[in-house]
Amino acid sequence: MEIWVYMQPLIVLTGPTAAGKTALSLRLAQKIGGEIISADSMQVYRKMDIGTAKITTAEMKGIKHHMLDILDPADEFNVVIFQKMAKECICEISARGRIPIIVGGTGFYIQALLYDINFELENNGSSSNYRKELNETAILNGPEYLHDLLKKVDEEAANAIHPNNKKRLIRALEYYHQNKKPISLHNETEKKRQSPYNFAYFVLNDDREKIYENINQRVDKMLKDGLIDEVMTLKNNGFTPAMVSMQGLGYKEIFAYLDGKISFEEATTLLKRDTRRFAKRQLTWFRRERDVVWLDKGDFAGEEAMVEEMVRVIKDKRIIR
Repeated sequence: MEIWVYMQPLIVLTGPTAAGKTALSLRLAQKIGGEIISADSMQVYRKMDIGTAKITTAEMKGIKHHMLDILDPADEFNVVIFQKMAKECICEISARGRIPIIVGGTGFYIQALLYDINFELENNGSSSNYRKELNETAILNGPEYLHDLLKKVDEEAANAIHPNNKKRLIRALEYYHQNKKPISLHNETEKKRQSPYNFAYFVLNDDREKIYENINQRVDKMLKDGLIDEVMTLKNNGFTPAMVSMQGLGYKEIFAYLDGKISFEEATTLLKRDTRRFAKRQLTWFRRERDVVWLDKGDFAGEEAMVEEMVRVIKDKRIIR
């Protein structure tokens, strides 16, 4: 006799920026009765629409979206907060008989949710003083200095964390400080956890040159649609480049322009270059993930063919009938 163990259904659709995740996710949601949960570290913030390429209400085509416009740009948002909020969304969506679909390009957030990774520090003692010290060090010497410190105690973690990602660098150093062992070892153990979900994990990809061209066109459209004014409004409302929200692509470059540090042409060039580099890092991350189904656009006649393949996989996994 076959024994069934119920696991909450979950679908993930991710991939590099400008690959076309939004359009594909809408078609899939319409096909299977799904609702979309954003896995984007910046689209949670209100007043940040153009620079984050946030979907508009009209573009949603009646599909309910979650985790958009829920925080002020001054609020803290990190992987632990995302994990908690996304779990709540999944339960709410599933309770209504709908299928939750995680859509976005923040691979670390997706991994944390999918495998229910534990981010609690093993040592419960306070480390607020050390965290404060690291923050002050970053202000004085730049986040690259923290990256060098981490490389000395945990080279694997340093290779996985971007030198400008102050938040993750501080967490990794804090973990080592408290537990006297590298966070990379902890993360490797956590990555072997079994998912509590019955899931299908899709990565949408395209020819690299097409993605890069899409990125260049997207940046041009953002600027045409008023990115400068959006950042100026944030600046006038007291938001500063030191805030995590303002470190996002499209914001830090325009802040530098508005502060007179670089020209408009330099800001545009930097934004396009940094976004291309970000897309490359995203692909590197997703290639390391397990249980992934790749959707290369060149292998399909169009979006409808991709949706049909996704539905086939989802049915094979018995996520839907």
